[in-house]
Amino acid sequence: MTTPFWCLVLVAGLPIGLALVGDYFRHADLGSVDNRDPRGQAARLQGAGARAYAAQANAWEALPLFSVAVLVAHLSGGDPSSSAIASVVFLIARVAHAVFYIADQSTLRSVSFLVAFGCCIWLVAIAAGA
Repeated sequence: MTTPFWCLVLVAGLPIGLALVGDYFRHADLGSVDNRDPRGQAARLQGAGARAYAAQANAWEALPLFSVAVLVAHLSGGDPSSSAIASVVFLIARVAHAVFYIADQSTLRSVSFLVAFGCCIWLVAIAAGA
């Protein structure tokens, strides 16, 4: 399996990992994890817990764009080493995005978002140049 595909697997796991972080905050801030109404309970979170759930939602939203970019670069026969670099940078930027989101570092969060988005554009450009 190629590096971009491994990155895709890890990026797909990021929202699930953030769900676990959100569960930690639900338990710590609200006393338990309400599995009957998890979204209702998450809506009552504030601060870092609420930001953890927002980071999870954003991670789910970023996944389809990255998936398409990786597949387009791969199927077009684009340069594998450039695709690998773009994919690894995307993964790092998205992990940083989640950390900055939870830590309430909005400027750094926005920068990491733009870096990750730029990596998707880079992957499409790799495909276009193939």
